[in-house]
Amino acid sequence: MQLYPVHTGNLKLDGGAMFGVVPKSIWNKAYPADENNLINLAMRCLLVLDGDRRILIDNGIGDKQDEKFFGHYHLNGDYSLLGSLLAAGFTPADITDVFLTHLHFDHCGGTVINNPATGGFELTFPDATHWVSKPQWDWATQPNRREKASFLYENMIPVYESGKLQLFDGPFELIPGFEVRLYDGHTVGQAIPFITTGKHTVVFVADTTPTAAHVPLPYIMSYDTQPLISLTEKEVFLSEAAEKNFILFFEHDAYCECCTLEVTEKGIKVKETMTLKEALEQ
Repeated sequence: MQLYPVHTGNLKLDGGAMFGVVPKSIWNKAYPADENNLINLAMRCLLVLDGDRRILIDNGIGDKQDEKFFGHYHLNGDYSLLGSLLAAGFTPADITDVFLTHLHFDHCGGTVINNPATGGFELTFPDATHWVSKPQWDWATQPNRREKASFLYENMIPVYESGKLQLFDGPFELIPGFEVRLYDGHTVGQAIPFITTGKHTVVFVADTTPTAAHVPLPYIMSYDTQPLISLTEKEVFLSEAAEKNFILFFEHDAYCECCTLEVTEKGIKVKETMTLKEALEQ
């Protein structure tokens, strides 16, 4: 099994929203904001190769929304989804599976593109099976008022209409070594991959732990719909991650690709930061 980070560019979000009840005087030391209180966040995806399977986990914000929409998120950086795939030696037609942790626009916006010839939508990865948890699909297609703006019709329904959507109800193994668990704190049915290759287990933590600065237990996003569930899920997961020396792969940390954890007298802390390549070589 081979793993490749796929960088799709950065966006900026309000730092206070990203760190919830934690005061800026504390979180700003770990993840500094700009003069507008915005923090820069990656949209880092992961490509998993195993035999004839080429599985892309999440795919960034995409490029089909209008200028007004993108203006809210201050997109920046030199990377793009297709550019990063091509740099790794792959085209959209090579992808056999698109695994979506959840359906917020910054995680699945690259699933669908505009077809300029028809003015309609088409799948970016036309031959891929698209995996979404059923709890998340049901949640996203009948959205609550708090999350409604994060679930965009054009990111979801074209997948359903294409016949390429595959729903799953709970924890399962997509392929040997690719275990999936569900977490409900951030959004119902967020699906987190635990990928075991050789002696290492890499966890694509998505929005359960957006950055390395979010490792301390109280550091929970205001975007989470059920923060107390997030707290419980996080404590259980981070304890297991520290005990088993999991490698945490961060989707949103613009400065830290991966880390390991350790248990200290003051709680669970980041032990070592590294790139994915460095982590897998240890």
